Amino acid sequence: MVHRKECELGQKFIIETGKLAKQASGSAWVQLGETIVLATVVSAKEPAPDQDFFPLSVEYREKAYAIGKIPGGFLKREGRPTDTEVLCSRLIDRPIRPLFPKEFKNEVQVMVMVLSADKSNDSDVLGITAASVAINLSNIPFAGPIAGARIGRVNGQFILNPTFEQRRESDMDFVMAASEDSILMVEGEAQEISEEDMLDALLFGHAEVQKIIQLQKELVAEVGKPKMALPEPEDISALQNRVSELAKVKLTECLTIAVKEERHEALDTLVKGIQEQLAEEFPEQEGKIVAIFHDLEKELMRSMVLNKKQRLDGRGLNDIRDIYIEVGLLPRVHGSALFQRGQTQALATATLGTKIDEQRIEGMEGDFWKNYMLHYNFPPFCTGEVKPLRGLSRREIGHGNLAERAIKAVIPSEKIFPYTLRVVSDVLESNGSSSMATVCAGSLSLMDAGVPIKSAVAGIAMGLVKEGEQVAVLTDILGDEDHMGDMDFKVAGNREGVTACQMDIKIKGISADIMREALARAREARLFILDKMEAVLAEPRKELSIHAPRILTYKIPSDMIGSVIGPGGKMIREITETTGATINIDDDGTVTIASVASESGESALQWIKNLTAAPEEGKIYNGKVKKIMNFGAFIEILPGKEGLLHISQIDNKRVERVEDVLKVGEEVQVKLLKFEADGKMVLSRKVLLTEE
Repeated sequence: MVHRKECELGQKFIIETGKLAKQASGSAWVQLGETIVLATVVSAKEPAPDQDFFPLSVEYREKAYAIGKIPGGFLKREGRPTDTEVLCSRLIDRPIRPLFPKEFKNEVQVMVMVLSADKSNDSDVLGITAASVAINLSNIPFAGPIAGARIGRVNGQFILNPTFEQRRESDMDFVMAASEDSILMVEGEAQEISEEDMLDALLFGHAEVQKIIQLQKELVAEVGKPKMALPEPEDISALQNRVSELAKVKLTECLTIAVKEERHEALDTLVKGIQEQLAEEFPEQEGKIVAIFHDLEKELMRSMVLNKKQRLDGRGLNDIRDIYIEVGLLPRVHGSALFQRGQTQALATATLGTKIDEQRIEGMEGDFWKNYMLHYNFPPFCTGEVKPLRGLSRREIGHGNLAERAIKAVIPSEKIFPYTLRVVSDVLESNGSSSMATVCAGSLSLMDAGVPIKSAVAGIAMGLVKEGEQVAVLTDILGDEDHMGDMDFKVAGNREGVTACQMDIKIKGISADIMREALARAREARLFILDKMEAVLAEPRKELSIHAPRILTYKIPSDMIGSVIGPGGKMIREITETTGATINIDDDGTVTIASVASESGESALQWIKNLTAAPEEGKIYNGKVKKIMNFGAFIEILPGKEGLLHISQIDNKRVERVEDVLKVGEEVQVKLLKFEADGKMVLSRKVLLTEE
């Protein structure tokens, strides 16, 4: 039996279950406008033996048929996940993962498929809601429901789930996931908005999604399955007491070691020693000993922060790690910057390309081209680990996208700076917030390349430790503080305001006051980092790198495009091969010429100007003799434009034979006397000789 709930969210919003995918543990159809997603969830009946973690996988897939297309390529079917699909999978995964009970270890797979896309409403936020509905309807324990929403702002008015067209006019684009009483996840970008405006947008979104949460609660009350029983917790109190007894004093000492590698080595040595000491008393309990040890480590770390205001590396709650910056360190690249904050180090490079280097993106809203991209790499050596390299990880795609959006607000328009820009960040060391180090290094590399960005952009990661009424907001968190804390709130921007953010929390919720404090402290930290960056490079370099291409633009009449291209592309190939420049012509007649040497570009530009120039009466031209007849010669004064130099106009004295004065291929200076009624040009060499 089909069960359906709906409400009005500017458009009709529909949740439905009972028609599709009935063998899944739970399934849900969610629709806004004519965009439809189907979410399913299935769990294993039992956890795998000796499994000490929760295996959750979330997969979001877009079907080409959803927009009436057949996939390209030889196979004509959907292939590996696109970056967009990976990013949407992360958007769904991040808010739902903390809501499964800690004791639940059964494998769970959530799948979200886009079945229909109306090119107006985005499917990503629908995927968050659909996943929540499917899990809540299933027998899987889950602390939901939650709902996804997108918030935009046009002409000062907040908009819930703006259309693609509205998003182009919006000065912010935030995706959030929220429960009935809290915001759980935020991801987005903005055009230098204030922290207060950002908070107001999120509170607006949280209020609006209550309708969706209420629909879910009604549906679950009607057709939700009883939740499976959680396993009875094993009584390991005796083991916990012994581990605590052996570890507590030395563990506290280990947690005061500032250097990550030394701290981890001391912790590893301590836990292995405890395992050896308890081997006889508690045989085959090595895994449980490690888990208890880590819980104790987390407890002590949090106690240090809350009660002593002391962090793992000895800093105060507001302190930022030491910063080192260097620009221009790679001589052959167009722009480079090294940014190091504590034990997190990012090397960023900026490369300038041409129109042909743009990236074509196929999306649910249609195809488009990108002329700015940022790629983030996180090799295993940056954390001192050995791991196989098997393509890009979801982390690399997600962190790169966040950093790309953070800098996007200051990138000059194509009309001002007609280059394709690629920033690459290689994380060489990591101990917390490498994505925000990438933002700092990336914007500096663009400035070093001479890209006229509006300003430098900096980023900082804020953390949280909360126990009851005790709250501590941490500035510039370490990797371990992220792991053992309650929040990871990354905020990027310039002096004008916020350009991007990403927030994940691991507890049930945080108040608006905590978010307000975190945003205020993040602004203070951002301004401090910008001071450091500007002390090294205050503004973009005035000149481009000598290794960067030079780009010239010129507009020609659209009906002259064929003259420049020539039959079968013959003319444009000749220009390219002769000058060494790269030429691109848009449908509106905009010509973009790129060359490493400025002389090559200028030569190609002059050639194109000549090809498209209109002959003018009274103007003198250096022409070329193309053909000799008994009555005169045809002279090409501009590419493809010939006029007649009559035998009587060749010289100021009588000429018996044209061949006596002119030869085919010879250059000759002539003046355009007039146009005949039929458009033919009358040329004269005689008048120039007479004037002399």
